[in-house]
Parts: sequence; structure tokens; C-alpha cells
Amino acid sequence: MLTLAFRMQYKRLKLKKPKKEEVDMKTREMLKTGMMGAVMTLLTTPAFARTVELKEAGAALWVFVAIGAVIILLQLVPAAILFFSFIGTTVTMALKKEKATQEEVTVPGLEPVVVKK
Repeated sequence: MLTLAFRMQYKRLKLKKPKKEEVDMKTREMLKTGMMGAVMTLLTTPAFARTVELKEAGAALWVFVAIGAVIILLQLVPAAILFFSFIGTTVTMALKKEKATQEEVTVPGLEPVVVKK
């Protein structure tokens, strides 16, 4: 079942043709993987989802909701630190006054040197 290009490549490189059993095993494994992926995708669609009724919810659901809310709120701490440090840096840069003094820089110039022989 190999195309002409593959046959020429096998002849040139002197490779062995894969055995039919190896090809069948790989094909079966790929088919199994694809089928499992398709089944999992189908089961995660809303058509198969069950709704949660709050009147039948036990304490575990409320604990889960409370812990989730705490975790989400804890993420606000570093976000607030970063936000206010950004605001502080921006305001400081915007309101910073430039110094009126200027510094003079002297660069040493080239001076002629007398060479004695």
C-alpha cells in the first residue's frame, strides 16, 4: 500500500517494510484513541449534563461554593498590589518636577604632545 515515492525511499535507504501486524496494531490504537476522544466529547455536551437543584444540595455543595469564593477573592490581593503600584508609579512620573540646574560636562580634549628624538 505504499506509494511510489515511499517505495523508492525504502529502496534507496534499504529500509525494511513494516510488518502488517505492526501497522494493524498502530491503526487499532489510533482508532481506539479517536473513539475514546469522540465519546468523551459527546458526554461533555450540555445534552448529557445534569442540573444541580439547590433544594437537594447538601452541605458539600455549600462548602465547595464557599471555598471557591475564598480562592477567587484571594486572587484580588496580588492584583490590588500590582494595580496600586502601577498607579503610584504613573502618578509619580507624571507629577515629578524636573530640576532646573544643568550640569556642565567637560570632556578632556586632545592636546599636542612634543616628541623628542
